[in-house]
Amino acid sequence: MAMETLTRDVPSSMQHHNNSSISNMKHSYVQLSKTCLDEDAQINKKLPKELLLRIFSYLDVVSLCRCAQVSRAWNVLALDGSNWQKIDLFEFQTDVEGPVIENISRRCGGFLRQISLRGCQSVGDGSLKTLAQCCNYIEYINLNGCKRITDSTSQSLSQYCKKLLSLDIGSCSMVTDLSLKAISDGCPNLTSVNISWCDGITENGVEALAHGCPKLKSFISKGCTRMTTRAISCLAQHCTQLEVINLHGCNNIEDEAVIKLANNCNSLKYLCLANCSLLTDSCLVSLAEQCYQLNTLEVAGCSQFTDIGFLALSKTCHLMEKMDLEECVFITDSTLFHLAMGCPRLENLSLSHCELITDEGIRHLSTSTCASEHLAVLELDNCPLITDASLEHLINCHNLQRIMLYDCQLITRNGIKRLRTHSPNINVHAYFAPVTPPPSTGNSRQHYCRCCAIL
Repeated sequence: MAMETLTRDVPSSMQHHNNSSISNMKHSYVQLSKTCLDEDAQINKKLPKELLLRIFSYLDVVSLCRCAQVSRAWNVLALDGSNWQKIDLFEFQTDVEGPVIENISRRCGGFLRQISLRGCQSVGDGSLKTLAQCCNYIEYINLNGCKRITDSTSQSLSQYCKKLLSLDIGSCSMVTDLSLKAISDGCPNLTSVNISWCDGITENGVEALAHGCPKLKSFISKGCTRMTTRAISCLAQHCTQLEVINLHGCNNIEDEAVIKLANNCNSLKYLCLANCSLLTDSCLVSLAEQCYQLNTLEVAGCSQFTDIGFLALSKTCHLMEKMDLEECVFITDSTLFHLAMGCPRLENLSLSHCELITDEGIRHLSTSTCASEHLAVLELDNCPLITDASLEHLINCHNLQRIMLYDCQLITRNGIKRLRTHSPNINVHAYFAPVTPPPSTGNSRQHYCRCCAIL
């Protein structure tokens, strides 16, 4: 029976999924299906199989499984491999186990192109080997958070999935350098890899990847504390098409690595160096000299950066849209002045904990092209010199949607109120400590304490 087949293929929780996640379109075909139980129903007579298959191709996993229960004809069509080219099982991560993946793999075969098993912690190497063997044309696979997989999975992908373009093994704690070595040997067309929080990966694995996958465009290694300057330099030398690099928390990276990236990877568009505390203005100057297409720069916690580096960037990186400068404690209003002049597309700017920023810097920013036309998010948390005057300046920023003002102690409720009067749709995040109750006088008993007022 169709129901038995589905039970083998997908967890029961998929069949009883929360109705809130079912769209109006899905509801419509469920109603329609009630009229189609007969194999000779009009819809089966009027519509050719090819058209029904095309309709089914727009449905998700749950919807296809429900259609498969309508009739024998619909069961065949709904479970046709051509409808299962793209599968995302994240919503069922707690229910998906090995047999589910194996059955899906056999059904999809060569049709499957993309699969996301993000967070499916019960899936292991055996079922993923079956997936690799059955689905040789897979191009995208997300295994982020699949804690049970080891290097064996990467070796299977290397052996059977030669067309693999994107691999996410972030937070797979049992993966080591052997995985990257296997991928480099068998998947030369790889363009994207995520190895974030993989503590077992060192510079040796990254060097192997760089030599074997020269078409790499995206490299994400957040929290890889064993990443070194040598590894990133090798990546820059061999993977010159890199456009996206995330080294968040790779705190051993030095200027030399970023300078080599700048010199060799001129197509760089997104760069995250957050908490790479050894970096100095030298690497920013190199980026400014070579990477004119850079549109996102995240350098939160890079406490050695100064106005010099951002002055250089503002002169050449005119496509910049997002900058996170949180805890770049040495920058001053000069940085804002130059960004206002040189980055007309800036949409998102974080200056949290930049304690030298004043109202004058915000004034320069608010009168620029970027502020009046594009600036949508501005974070000023813990900027102690910012006052209500800054909010007055920001009235000119007609596209501003969100502003963060936590612990800006010179900002008042009245200042925020005036800003909202001119920009009623703006989302203001601020905190005001509760007023301490006055001390009791005479013999009268105090009815509440300060703790109660805060609570």
